[in-house]
Amino acid sequence: MRRFLYKATDPETGKNVKGVIQAETEQAAGKLLIAQGLAPDTIEAEDMNGWLAKMQNKVTPKDKITFTRQFATLIGAGLPLSNALRTVNDQTSAKGMKIVIEEVLADVESGKSLTDACAKHPEVFDRVYLALVQAGEMSGTLDLSLKRLADQQEKDAAVMAKIRGALTSPLITLAVIIAVMVFLMIEVVPQVEDLYVSLDKELPSLTSVMVAGANFLMHQWYVILVMVVLIVWFVIWFLRTNVGIRWMAVFKLNVPMFKGLFLRLYNGRFARTMQNLMSTGVALLDSMQISAEAMNNIVLQEQIEEAEKKVRAGKPLSEALQGADYMLPLVPQMAAIGEESGKMDEMLGKAAKVYEDELDEQVARISEMIEPVMMVAMGGMAGMIVAGILFPIYSLVGSIG
Repeated sequence: MRRFLYKATDPETGKNVKGVIQAETEQAAGKLLIAQGLAPDTIEAEDMNGWLAKMQNKVTPKDKITFTRQFATLIGAGLPLSNALRTVNDQTSAKGMKIVIEEVLADVESGKSLTDACAKHPEVFDRVYLALVQAGEMSGTLDLSLKRLADQQEKDAAVMAKIRGALTSPLITLAVIIAVMVFLMIEVVPQVEDLYVSLDKELPSLTSVMVAGANFLMHQWYVILVMVVLIVWFVIWFLRTNVGIRWMAVFKLNVPMFKGLFLRLYNGRFARTMQNLMSTGVALLDSMQISAEAMNNIVLQEQIEEAEKKVRAGKPLSEALQGADYMLPLVPQMAAIGEESGKMDEMLGKAAKVYEDELDEQVARISEMIEPVMMVAMGGMAGMIVAGILFPIYSLVGSIG
């Protein structure tokens, strides 16, 4: 299905109307408009390939959460699938999500299952989403599956927001420090140099270094700009390569201060995803495969896939997970209890809850640890300012006196 922008005339009222309609071709769009009692004036295919269109039509996690929650509520209230999708579409203001819903609705009305319709949009609906929707369709509990999806999406979004919040404050502080240093180098340091030159005095060593830096900053700023652009480009390119993806995965799992945070994030995500999949009837091996893809970390994904091979060979899940380097002990322990009690999904859900609570504490602890580091950095900047700018001025005043 393609989207067409149209302008038409309502023959009954004589009013001009415009909007968006989905159809296979421009001719088909015109026939649909005529069937609706409109006289088409212009019909143009909507440009979906430009970078601006892609930015405007991007589906955010918040859009997907809102759609899933509303959809679950309507399905739970007993509305037919097509009516529920149409109602959610009417209530959605996000353009990107609206486009996706319209295409899913068109596919559902043409006879496709909701799972197949959603599978055409992998950038919005990942494998976990599709697996839960499929399980819900097969078991007749689609509303419960969608509710679980919305709950998991909200938890993931809340966790990522806390992590970003813990990192945002120090980054802002660092940016302020750099801005102050640049201002001093451009505005204040040259005045100190002029003062020494006018008095025929020799600049102190630290001040000379700062003067050289200020001159380079003012006269060779384009070199710095080019270097920054090249470094940013290289980092982005590197992190998209297979080597870069693996390096970042290992870095997250071993970086000092943040290691515990990422371990709890990934272990909690694995346990929560397994719980949601298994509670809707997805088989253990399929749940492990899908959960591995949901990790967003190639190292952990490979370790879970290796554990899945052991389970396939006949080992219990608890034993298969014990050899994984980055799998925290509580997950295999709770899996063992689940194997004995027959409540695997419930036990994994409890493990996920423990790690989610610990993650909150870890984020708060990291925030407290970063603050002293920033204070030391600001103190170092203040010391440099005093040593390189104020002391020389005081020395000049003292020598003149």
